[in-house]
Amino acid sequence: MAAIEQVKDFLGQKRLAFVRVSSQPAEFSRKLFREFRARGYDAIPVHPKATEIDGQKCFARVQDIDPPPDGALLLTAPGITDQVVRDCAEAGIGRVWMYRAGGAGAVSADAVAFCAAHGISVVPGECPFMFLPGTPWFHRLHGFVKKISGSYPR
Repeated sequence: MAAIEQVKDFLGQKRLAFVRVSSQPAEFSRKLFREFRARGYDAIPVHPKATEIDGQKCFARVQDIDPPPDGALLLTAPGITDQVVRDCAEAGIGRVWMYRAGGAGAVSADAVAFCAAHGISVVPGECPFMFLPGTPWFHRLHGFVKKISGSYPR
């Protein structure tokens, strides 16, 4: 479980890579990407098979972004996460958020261990919507349920 300080630190960064943000406009990851952009973040799309997303240049790998982002939000399958955290280390990215709303999400135990061993701050799971001020009620409800179940970051 992530500490709330790691969550706040990650969200305090303004230049974030969105790794594997969907090229499909109606997908959840695109909604999350758009929300961050609407809140003033410099959200950078990363997807190996897209050249642009929402009118922004899309990068194939985080190492291709110059200057490097302050953090990377991973919207990947766990098997891909293992390689992406290595890419983040190579690119000098010191903060990683492995997205999860349900199921495994992007979380991989090996990737979390890699981050710890390489000094990368990691939020292993969680949905960023729960922590953004003024989000719709269902995101706040998700956070409330996690609080009463004891699984909300402290």
